[in-house]
Amino acid sequence: MLNRIVLIGRLTRDPELRYVPSGHPVASFTLAVDRPFVNQQGERGTDFIDVVAWRRLAEQVTQHLNKGRLVAVEGRLQIRSYETQDGQKRKVAEVVADGVRFLDRKAVGAGAAGAGAAVETPAQDGEPEPAEGEDDVPF
Repeated sequence: MLNRIVLIGRLTRDPELRYVPSGHPVASFTLAVDRPFVNQQGERGTDFIDVVAWRRLAEQVTQHLNKGRLVAVEGRLQIRSYETQDGQKRKVAEVVADGVRFLDRKAVGAGAAGAGAAVETPAQDGEPEPAEGEDDVPF
C-alpha cells in the first residue's frame, strides 16, 4: 500500500507553530493549489489544503516560510477524527509533511533560504512519529 502526496502551491497564511504536551513542535499552514483545468467561465479553481509538519521540519518551516511563498510539499494524507469540547465529532483531512522545498526566493532582507532550498524531516533522528491519537492537536 502507498500513501504519498506531492503538492505545489502557495501558503495562504504564515505557518503557525505550537507545542504539544510532550514538548514536540508542530506547525500548521494551508496551501492554495490550482486545479489543472478551467470551469465553464474559463476560471481555474483552487483547492485549499491543510498541511502539518512535526519536530525540526515544523521549526524550519516556521522560520523560513510566510504567506504567499511558493513551495512543494511531500508527505502523506491523514484523516483523523476528534471530539470538540461541546461533544461534536469532527473529521479532518490533512497532509503530514515530511519534506518541503522552497520554490521561490524570499523578499530581500527576509532570510537566506532561496529557490530550490529543501527541508526534510530527518527520519533517522531516532524520534518516532506520534502514534495515532497521541499528541493530537485539532487545528
